[in-house]
Amino acid sequence: MTLLPAGWRSALEPYLDPARMAELAAYVEAEFAAGPCYPPLEDLFSAYRLCAPESCRVLILGQDPYHKAGQAHGLSFSVRPGVAVPPSLRNVYKELAADLDVPPSRSGDLRGWAAQGVLLLNAVLTVREGKPGSHANRGWEDFTDATIRALNDRDERVVFLLWGGYARKKAELVTNPTHVVLEAGHPSPMNPRGFLGSRPFSATNKALADAGLPPIEWSRL
Repeated sequence: MTLLPAGWRSALEPYLDPARMAELAAYVEAEFAAGPCYPPLEDLFSAYRLCAPESCRVLILGQDPYHKAGQAHGLSFSVRPGVAVPPSLRNVYKELAADLDVPPSRSGDLRGWAAQGVLLLNAVLTVREGKPGSHANRGWEDFTDATIRALNDRDERVVFLLWGGYARKKAELVTNPTHVVLEAGHPSPMNPRGFLGSRPFSATNKALADAGLPPIEWSRL
């Protein structure tokens, strides 16, 4: 966890069990030593590095990283520049176009959102190549739950976008009435309903404006 930015380390420490995190660190180290895992270790905490805790205005929660070579770079739903836009992200772009008339981007790199205070977080931060869900239930969930709890304790509004059944279970962690939870189905093409038409981007900006906060420029991709 030494790669985690200091600001986030301080924010999360009260919510984490050191012994559990030591077990997680040992597991991740062994998995990366045994074979290809993603994202690369230098990108493990990209979401945290690009969005400091005091800057976070929106959290978008995914499940675990893309499991093919060259895709994952530490931000949920995002892929590296030059990589084909994955199907789930294509549906995110489709909804963004319907909601705010933002033309779909040819790039799947979402760092432009992260730079504005959007924490693009996966519930599980690593995965073995070709095996989605392979690093689930090893401790990452405790780590990302701690992230949600830390943001929940902030006085300034955070909008939590929870897409899909897995993410929606985290709604119970958001207990501070200052914040807003927006739930929808997962944007995967395998989920034929529940995401398209949910208008999460305009709803997020309205929730921010209601709290006197600037909107996210979702077109900055």
